[in-house]
Amino acid sequence: MDEQEEKEHKLELHIQRELVKYLKARGWLVERMLADAFQNGIPDLYIHHPKWGSRWVEVKRPDNFSFTKAQRRKWPEWHKSGVPIWILTAATDEQYGLLFGPPNWLDFWKVSFQIPDVDSMIDELAREHEAEQNSST
Repeated sequence: MDEQEEKEHKLELHIQRELVKYLKARGWLVERMLADAFQNGIPDLYIHHPKWGSRWVEVKRPDNFSFTKAQRRKWPEWHKSGVPIWILTAATDEQYGLLFGPPNWLDFWKVSFQIPDVDSMIDELAREHEAEQNSST
């Protein structure tokens, strides 16, 4: 990780810590998901509230974000299976309100990758995977 990536990671981690405190203060159980070689692509937080149910939450910086290759592979599959993901960028009332609307990860995805729909994303990833397989043989 270069110096700029490390700085961005620290800023995202700061947002995550603030968000965890914010959610816990509102009665949410918050589990931080620490990815390893077997869990790449899992959102940062799994949260549950006795009244509101469960959510998968990814924490991103509001001004500069990207998606890992594992997220690009996994999230469309989760979406097709009915597993929703919310992206939050701050510990604010406005961001908190997003948890009570539809999952918003596709809004970020479209901005980031300019892909119109999930099927197109999956097709693109399949082509990318095929190209990787062909280049390694």
